[in-house]
Amino acid sequence: MTAEIEPFHAIAISRKAHQLASEGRSVIHMEFGQPSTGAPAAAIAAAHRVLDTDGMGYWESMPLKTRIARHYRDAYAVEIDPEQVILTCGASPAFVLALSCLFAPGDRVAFARPGYVAYRNTVKALHLVPVEIGCGPDARYQISAAAIAQLDPAPQGLILASPANPTGTIIADDELAAIARVCRMRGIRIISDEIYHGLSYVAPARSMLEDAPEALVVNSFSKYYSMAGWRLGWLIVPPSLIAAARARMGALFLTPPSLAQHAGLVAFECRDELEGHLHTYAHNRALLLATLPALGLRRIAPPDGAFYIYADIGHITDDSLAFCMDLLIETGVATAPGVDFDPLDGGRYMRFSFAVSTDRIEDAIARMQPWFAARLARSAAVAAG
Repeated sequence: MTAEIEPFHAIAISRKAHQLASEGRSVIHMEFGQPSTGAPAAAIAAAHRVLDTDGMGYWESMPLKTRIARHYRDAYAVEIDPEQVILTCGASPAFVLALSCLFAPGDRVAFARPGYVAYRNTVKALHLVPVEIGCGPDARYQISAAAIAQLDPAPQGLILASPANPTGTIIADDELAAIARVCRMRGIRIISDEIYHGLSYVAPARSMLEDAPEALVVNSFSKYYSMAGWRLGWLIVPPSLIAAARARMGALFLTPPSLAQHAGLVAFECRDELEGHLHTYAHNRALLLATLPALGLRRIAPPDGAFYIYADIGHITDDSLAFCMDLLIETGVATAPGVDFDPLDGGRYMRFSFAVSTDRIEDAIARMQPWFAARLARSAAVAAG
């Protein structure tokens, strides 16, 4: 029997947004977690040079693997062999490799709810059993060591993300260490999604490799490096899984795009430009946090990192998909419905991505202010009978 996979509803929102744009409507894209900026200028220039001089083909860049290993030494004081770095076609294939290397059909894999839609769907597609741990506002929408310790029976695996999607919350260093201890004691293998590392507005996020060297770590060039369309990521595996991961990568995906690998190597040296993007995100975040309460959105997950605001709209609606579609059609502002991230409670949440230019954020706020005011008035009238 094949697995039943729920659609990614933000794609339907985005499809409608592009249709409206093709009809001449002005649309502000805040539905996807992708920067509106392009790859760093030097990376693009390097790609042009490669296009003129290299026919390219299937290739795995050892210089890039070595540079990624150096990044872990510099950023986290963690020593890894470049051979532990498996280059992938973005983070999504990295999850397929990690899950298929560690688990067999029927194994149980836990993760936080709300959480990234692909965790649930990829786990199900591989005939594993998702174990969703409800993490509400009291838990800062994040998984904890105590919650993992209470799972009975213990799952075979755990996926965690810090900063997280859709909330942006970061797990504190001591809590991350406690999670590593609980998983080690209970024999739970860890897959750590670190795709939003580098995008932090509080303390820098800690890598799970600092506390659990046996963990598998997923990352990519899509977020901090502003290279979503280049489809380049990586998976770090312990030495015991190098052969298994390489076999799966080669059999299922061959290699990442050669052009992206050349550009990615250069992108590592573009910190000034990339930190400029982070400053823009920080400004956008502050702007939204200051203005969303006036729209009636006062219950917001702490956006410690990433570039998201996850807001409770339960006082207005319990159908976030219809709500977000109405918002798009009536204002041109595209957002993501909470049902993508939480199949149980997500009807009362929505997610804003602020990885766009500040002028677009300001425009979105101006469009949403009267719209939310009208919706709140309508809800109040209904409640009053």
